[in-house]
Amino acid sequence: MKNPDVYDFIAIGLGPFNLSLACLVEPIDGLEGIFLERNTSFEWHPGMLIDNTTLQNPFLADLVSLADPRSPYSFLNYCKQEGKIYSYYIRENLYLTRAEYDRYCKWAITRLSSIRFSHEVHNISYDEQSRHYVVTGTCGPRSDAFVVQSRKLVLGVGSVPTFPPCCCDPHHRYLHSADYITHRPRLLRHESITIIGSGQSAAEIFYDLLKSRGDYNYALTWITRSPRFFQLENTKLTLEMASPDYIDYFFNLPDATKNELISTQHSLYKGINARLVNQIYDLLDDCQRLENLRTHLIANCEVQACRYSAELDEYELEFEQMDYHIRYTHRTGVVLFATGYSQRIPPFISGIRERILWDQHGRYQLSRNYSVDINGDEIFVQNAGLHTHGIADPDLGMNCYRNSCIIRALTGVEHYKIEERIALQDFAVPNCEQFMRLPEHA
Repeated sequence: MKNPDVYDFIAIGLGPFNLSLACLVEPIDGLEGIFLERNTSFEWHPGMLIDNTTLQNPFLADLVSLADPRSPYSFLNYCKQEGKIYSYYIRENLYLTRAEYDRYCKWAITRLSSIRFSHEVHNISYDEQSRHYVVTGTCGPRSDAFVVQSRKLVLGVGSVPTFPPCCCDPHHRYLHSADYITHRPRLLRHESITIIGSGQSAAEIFYDLLKSRGDYNYALTWITRSPRFFQLENTKLTLEMASPDYIDYFFNLPDATKNELISTQHSLYKGINARLVNQIYDLLDDCQRLENLRTHLIANCEVQACRYSAELDEYELEFEQMDYHIRYTHRTGVVLFATGYSQRIPPFISGIRERILWDQHGRYQLSRNYSVDINGDEIFVQNAGLHTHGIADPDLGMNCYRNSCIIRALTGVEHYKIEERIALQDFAVPNCEQFMRLPEHA
């Protein structure tokens, strides 16, 4: 008989990945878990909820549909319940705006019983006698102490903004794309704005500022280390790399090969969607013909220093042009870094660190089932396996697949059908008589 004070699992963090897990777990009888989130409400990249920006995944990559199309937590049911399904049908748009996706996630949360907001975890320990994980922290407006126990854990604490190494002044607050909406009114008051980065976030911010510059007349500069402003590769055979087939192929590669592959695959998950690239070009062309355009888009340049002058209220950037190896300086009123995010190891796991597998770089060493613990079935992580599972790991479209695998590991039962092969191509050479492996040379 179960101890009523011990959960089957405790999930920490509530982004889209753990929220998907909450939705998929809700109807499973006998599986008891809670989701602890330190914020007072759901927040999904609030600094990037720019008007009319869209996800890069079709709406079927919602919280549940690719695991259970009949789920009451699907985006289509959200549309039906909110009276939007016919308008969505008529619009014929496969891609949700970020704001609509955010509203959909908040709608799903109101229908779940397992979410605990304002619960900040401070420490996790392991009780050897009971074989339970003990999670402690504070909750509520008065920071009351709480203690909960579980047999297993799911960590979904998300990522943190990253900056170039030159942004090292601990006394200065550098702006990241994660802060954009909050600081946008202040940005518009400057005479010049510079964006650093090459991905979708940088492009969305550049386009938003380009549309507004006629009202404010600031100079706008976009600098990237990448050799070009590259399009996200999303042809159908390329999209198959976000599949169980490619995960299996990638997972079994040597670690050195995995690291090398990831470094060459940025255009598969970090590029700009073609529609936005074309919108930027068209607007630049229109502005150039109608007015004195004060914009610069410069690729292949690496920022190597960033200094802020409080007296002048401006930044001085130093960067190197990567082909000619010539260094330049650039002065700007404000600089915004759209330089991505990195996974973080939360300090609260220090008490169970010895129960977790680590690779030589200090990263989680994930098993194929997304567990990281020494037993292979107790501690699971969300969106922390780019280096082990490949480019499918951060993809919203593989959210349901990963959570179906985690639920199977939590329960021992495949509650949601887990696809093993969906790709039409072979990522490894087939093991059949038409393809014979040659003996290795001595």
